[in-house]
Amino acid sequence: MHFINPTRGVMDFDTMFADIVAYIEEMPEENYKLIIGTDSQLADEVCFVTAIIVHRQGKGGRYYYCRERERIGRSLRQRIFYETARSLHLASQLAARLAENGHADLNVEIHCDVGENGRTKDLIREVVGMVVGSGFDARIKPDSYGASKVADKYTK
Repeated sequence: MHFINPTRGVMDFDTMFADIVAYIEEMPEENYKLIIGTDSQLADEVCFVTAIIVHRQGKGGRYYYCRERERIGRSLRQRIFYETARSLHLASQLAARLAENGHADLNVEIHCDVGENGRTKDLIREVVGMVVGSGFDARIKPDSYGASKVADKYTK
């Protein structure tokens, strides 16, 4: 799997991880959040985009994304759960590597593409339970900009 940073270009997981750590270590006294969110767009195929955002709180951030396309049709419910599973898988990989590199205290949030308004409102409890049960903080719309803004931008 490869990741794209709009400034630095295409990179593999290890290069992306090293870039995240270097960004944090530029200003270690600041507060950071690691945000992972996935969105999908249904057309002739389903395009899934997962965004990884390192937010230097109050001072900007940096993001990366990866894209996967599928020809398999999925219902909205299946897509939402698959989006969440993609985010959780990547969050688990990153959290494990961060712990190995002395950054276990970094706050990790999963931004879910569900909200009180719209067709996904019936899925909120299950999706949030899935995230919290995995040990991460969950955010839903309108606070889930990692999925609904950043990842969404690259699904089209």
